[in-house]
Amino acid sequence: MKHVYLTLWLVMALPTWLAANEKPVVLEGGRGIGQGRHVVLISGDQEYRSEEAIPQLAKILAQHHGFRCTVLFTVDPKTGTINPNIPHIPGLEALKNADLMVIFTRFLNLPDDQLEPIAEYLDAGKPVVGLRTSTHAFNGIPAKSPYAKFNNSSTIKGWEGGFGKRILGEKWVSHHGQHGVEGTRGIIAKGQENHPILRGIEPGSIFGTTDVYTVTLPLPGDSTPLVLGEVTETLQPDSRAVRGTKNDPMMPIAWTKTYQTDNGRTGRVFTTTLGASQDLAFEGTRRLIVNGCLWAVGLEDKIPPRTNVELVGDFQPTRFYFKKPEEWTKKPLKPADLFK
Repeated sequence: MKHVYLTLWLVMALPTWLAANEKPVVLEGGRGIGQGRHVVLISGDQEYRSEEAIPQLAKILAQHHGFRCTVLFTVDPKTGTINPNIPHIPGLEALKNADLMVIFTRFLNLPDDQLEPIAEYLDAGKPVVGLRTSTHAFNGIPAKSPYAKFNNSSTIKGWEGGFGKRILGEKWVSHHGQHGVEGTRGIIAKGQENHPILRGIEPGSIFGTTDVYTVTLPLPGDSTPLVLGEVTETLQPDSRAVRGTKNDPMMPIAWTKTYQTDNGRTGRVFTTTLGASQDLAFEGTRRLIVNGCLWAVGLEDKIPPRTNVELVGDFQPTRFYFKKPEEWTKKPLKPADLFK
């Protein structure tokens, strides 16, 4: 992999709590505008193949843009194989020296010792990029936990709607497009044509086979919708738009905002409800997400006219669906397998 070095940390270099079969994958990166910066990317959803999307995004950020990328997954602690039905993400301590957190999890009830690094990262006011189900990244965290405020169902004052609403701008609401039938075409929001995140994105090039999510309007705080989701009749990018109220008004599918920490710090956020592995097959969607990462770390002035988002390696995204619990164990996959 040109300019990228895959490092599987040696057991002796790991914290004592991290088992040998849970070694984080680290892409050391190469030259690029992100050189010297560290991105931690977190996969942990059961449906949209974040275990495919997050590695490809990490490869693009490392190889084309120079970021050092630590890639984390939900794994079975007994086998070290990927399984998002098991709320266990080893390696989150990497957030201590991260410049950006990219998160793509769904309804996880991680233990307190794994939520703590996320909370500390947020308390520092560091930037966050949230993909697809990250609007409902956590749920089921016990009420006695200091991190119960992260729950999608949270009613804690100031944290109503949990991590999704407080940090990213929205929680889980519902499907707006017909799930698995109607796709999403990105339409640039009026007045945002010159936003740096949208630089080099051609009209109609943002597409996703995933449907549009419902968003409560208006989005909170200083949220700025950049891209609206036109619901399409089929999952093909040349599909006609659905007629009627689904597209009047259109739901935002990508926006920027800032979040306020409990200790008064402010952090940048880019959120998109696109991001499934199949969505990354579309160049405009990849460019939207990569540009969003560059903007989040304050590199908006260095975003080129046409950001390099060429796919790295063989990328054959799987159609989204909920894998049955036994499917994760019948064909076990370790994180390192995704980077060979």
